[in-house]
Amino acid sequence: MSTTMQRRPRRQYTPEFRAGAVKLVLEEGKSMAQVAKDLDLTRSALENWVRQARVDASRGTAEALTTSEKDELARLRRENHQLRMEREILKKLHRQIWPELLFDASEVGVRVGAEASAHDARDAPRFKLGA
Repeated sequence: MSTTMQRRPRRQYTPEFRAGAVKLVLEEGKSMAQVAKDLDLTRSALENWVRQARVDASRGTAEALTTSEKDELARLRRENHQLRMEREILKKLHRQIWPELLFDASEVGVRVGAEASAHDARDAPRFKLGA
């Protein structure tokens, strides 16, 4: 019979708790090992918090992102994902409503004059973009 170690349940820490732990290391000069032991943290978690605090204070590596930059990047990725989904939905809807209007993206149908209508676009002359 083999004994396996059970994983500790994932814990969440408040920003204040994290800041306090980082302060013990950076400002009070305590070792990461000692702070991690005293606060019952994994050393790797504390190392990540300290590394991020240094980046946020502009003392990290040049390619590292600050917390606010990470938040903005996450927001932009969510927004980009949402826009891509909306675009795909609109494409599918367009194909269902006007399947005969599928055209090369480099061409645009334009009808000039008062008789122009959205449904007559398939009969419109084609003009190349960027030509």
